[in-house]
Amino acid sequence: MENLTVPQGTFQLARFPLRKSKNLRAWDAADEYLLQQIAEEKLLSAESSLLIINDSFGALTTGLASFKPTMWSDSYLAQQGTLANLKNNGLATEQAELLNSLQTPKGPVDLIIIKVPKSLAMLEDQLFRIRPLLHAGSKVIGAGMVKNIHTSTLKLFEQIIGSTQTSLAKKKARLIFSQPDLTLNPGETPYPSSYTLENSDLLISNQANVFSRQGLDIGTRFFLQNLPKSDAPQKVIDLGCGNGLLGLMAAHQNPAAEVTFVDESHMAIASAKANFIAAFGPDRAAEFIITDCLNGIDDSSSDLILNNPPFHQQHAIGDAISLQMFNESKRVLRQRGSLWVIGNLHLAYHKELRRLFGNCREIATNKKFTILSAKKR
Repeated sequence: MENLTVPQGTFQLARFPLRKSKNLRAWDAADEYLLQQIAEEKLLSAESSLLIINDSFGALTTGLASFKPTMWSDSYLAQQGTLANLKNNGLATEQAELLNSLQTPKGPVDLIIIKVPKSLAMLEDQLFRIRPLLHAGSKVIGAGMVKNIHTSTLKLFEQIIGSTQTSLAKKKARLIFSQPDLTLNPGETPYPSSYTLENSDLLISNQANVFSRQGLDIGTRFFLQNLPKSDAPQKVIDLGCGNGLLGLMAAHQNPAAEVTFVDESHMAIASAKANFIAAFGPDRAAEFIITDCLNGIDDSSSDLILNNPPFHQQHAIGDAISLQMFNESKRVLRQRGSLWVIGNLHLAYHKELRRLFGNCREIATNKKFTILSAKKR
């Protein structure tokens, strides 16, 4: 836990989930810049309504808790991190209203602050959805590190909200100021979008924050070509499910299987659920769980876990999430149960799987990806 000192006060903050190795902070220079700007310009009063979007670990929500903000996020981890950091600073969790990305904030809103997300589609969807919340005096301020703010980012603010300017860079961070133009007619959000799955007539629905929402990515395509098949009853988990294609096709190829879809993204789970119902109708049972990796899922309860692990959290790249997924998979698997993982060749997941499970088998490999299986013994 580290101290963030800003005009609003000094706050003890930690990233969520807590890890033994802590080389990343719970805030960045864009958070600091934004909090300083709000204080210097006196943009908030006791009567102001405040909406905070994409607050990664609750630094903004904690710093501005006295204004009773609404925090809007697609990430379960961000929400849990926000709650933890409020408590760590002696703040009542009721001081902030936490909404997930599929809920609609109340309007009108006086000040909207938005951390620029990794996904341009996510930003587009969010800007479309906040537009009805604006009034003539509303202020919209975006924030991000300079390397994550592009011409395409600014064009979205300009096209959907109104006239847009940027600040000078400070500590490699930049602010975006967008003046609401209530006469604009940008249309409606194009999300969720959809595409027809290759070699089928199945329409795959994707919310804005779902990976590879425009078509089947090459890694998933390779995994789908090599999924295990069985007629035996078994419990299967699609871990980090995204739009649910792995679990959906596993259900096709394993007709007696019970499939559980797990992700920390609300939009991912919504997409997976829509796609499963479209494929099988309402009668085939499946579970859809929003959680941190496999938190809350019983030990020794699964026969097969399918995993295409991400190698980033927000804008930070690393292997912490994949290692957590592998460790929790071992806990959740039954004896003789298997974890199947796909990864880029350079990630060398086989070393960690061998260390953890004592075994690792190569299922298939091409020029870019390898599919590995580790069995719990």
